[in-house]
Amino acid sequence: MNMSGMTFTVDDAVAIARVAHQGQVDKSGNPYIGHPLRVMGRVSGEHARMAAVLHDVVEDTVVTAEDLLAAGCPPEVVETVLALSHREGEPQEDYLRRVSADPVALVVKRADIADNTSPPRMALLDQPTRDRLLAKYARALDLLDQHA
Repeated sequence: MNMSGMTFTVDDAVAIARVAHQGQVDKSGNPYIGHPLRVMGRVSGEHARMAAVLHDVVEDTVVTAEDLLAAGCPPEVVETVLALSHREGEPQEDYLRRVSADPVALVVKRADIADNTSPPRMALLDQPTRDRLLAKYARALDLLDQHA
């Protein structure tokens, strides 16, 4: 239950993400919130949609897991968001193993990578950045496939 006594909804998750990411821009200078909204659009089911729109909130903003729980976000969604949050200094393989252990996180991570590597987004980046990111995401998908 959130503070109004109502059940936490996907719209509540979107509202938290919009506030958390306010003022942030992506690598091409567009408002960052577009990315989590597009990732959310690539998944189905309330748990996955909530986790998708919140997937970068704990990692990239001042919002904590405790803040999400206090706002009424379901604990299982917060667990998935934490699985998707890359920790400082954490090896990529350890991070992706944790993502793979949560079936919803795995679906969201694949949608995240699909958005990050989409042709319209890649077209906005210079070639060295594009090459570096494509190699990084190809390796991530390989590791996810190994752990799945």
